[in-house]
Amino acid sequence: MTKPKLKFSPVSQDYFDNPYEIYKRMREEAPIYYDEEEDFYALTRHEDVAAALKDTDAFSSSRGCDLGMVRSEEGPQKSIIFMDPPEHRHMRSLLNKAFTPRAIQSQRETVIEVVEHYLSKCDPDGFDVVQDFSGPFPVEVITRMAGVPEEFRQQVRHWIDTSLEREPGQIELSEKNMQANIDSGIYYYGLVQERRENPQDDMISRLIAAEIPGPDGAMRKLDDIEITGFCALLGGAGAETVTKLIGSAVVEFARHPEQWQLLLDDRSKVGDAVEELLRYVGPVQYNVRYTLKEAHLPSGTVPAHKPVFIMKAAANRDPRAYDRAEEFDITRDRTQSPHMGLGYGIHSCLGAALARLESVIALEHLLDFMPRYEVVWDGLHRVTMQNVAGYHNVPVRVLK
Repeated sequence: MTKPKLKFSPVSQDYFDNPYEIYKRMREEAPIYYDEEEDFYALTRHEDVAAALKDTDAFSSSRGCDLGMVRSEEGPQKSIIFMDPPEHRHMRSLLNKAFTPRAIQSQRETVIEVVEHYLSKCDPDGFDVVQDFSGPFPVEVITRMAGVPEEFRQQVRHWIDTSLEREPGQIELSEKNMQANIDSGIYYYGLVQERRENPQDDMISRLIAAEIPGPDGAMRKLDDIEITGFCALLGGAGAETVTKLIGSAVVEFARHPEQWQLLLDDRSKVGDAVEELLRYVGPVQYNVRYTLKEAHLPSGTVPAHKPVFIMKAAANRDPRAYDRAEEFDITRDRTQSPHMGLGYGIHSCLGAALARLESVIALEHLLDFMPRYEVVWDGLHRVTMQNVAGYHNVPVRVLK
């Protein structure tokens, strides 16, 4: 029986249901995949993905991070993820100050408090890990840091989810997606105005006070649009990653109970478990770049002026980079290739340390709350989102 023709569509139901089977074929049959219909390229091997993410001269972020955005005439909003050097470097060095190791560790008590608050409301006889726990808590942490008042924190999460949702076959933004982006932008813009009038001890107020070098080298302050764009990005990244990772973690540990037992026996392995989850089921599947010139990679060449999917989740299961790449093993040797679960290169996740801290604390509390549990498999429901994978629903029961 001949295999069906290899087809990668970032918005197909097949892809939403199981991207990893598609990645396996792409790595073997078309490591530099070209889609004639939509005129884009896709990279899936670890060495190609790493090379592309390091080559900012050829692979530009300035046109956006998904196919619809890269192809649009107006281009993306002002945001650090849509910047190339040297502009990116100046903005990153400023924002790094908000995510120093000390700043992250200062959030530990907040994370524990929020995790315990949401877990205390979960019914052991049946609850949804994502809707009741991993959805609400991360956005609470990041929006507190930013300075969002309590009554708007969960609203931020709903705007993010709505803006990223895609129907099968939908590449361009829908009215619903655009409206969520507009509502979120208007809200943050108003909050920036409030903080200019009345500064607080929060990230928005510090961004208002900060200065970065302008194009002419003179120091300048950030404008309201730049701060608004960063807040929207921060809310999205700070909410989506951990929400999806913890939901996927509960599913994978149910499929691999011996791995959960390793954590029950030895809590010191929780950090390693988070790293393996980021490699094996990391939420961020890809980013799209645009080639400014012909780009040369280990597997071949990508022409100039093309959208290119850089498939980090595919690279994370490349057997050329990892032994037993398709196996979930929290004890695996970490000295092999670095995983790309939180990005790679200059655009690696700004809040990576916070995401790790939240994930470790969440898993530690779940080990206490549900040392034995079962997933209600027919209630599992995957998200269909732009460049993010994971579950919308993970119903579980705690076993006595």
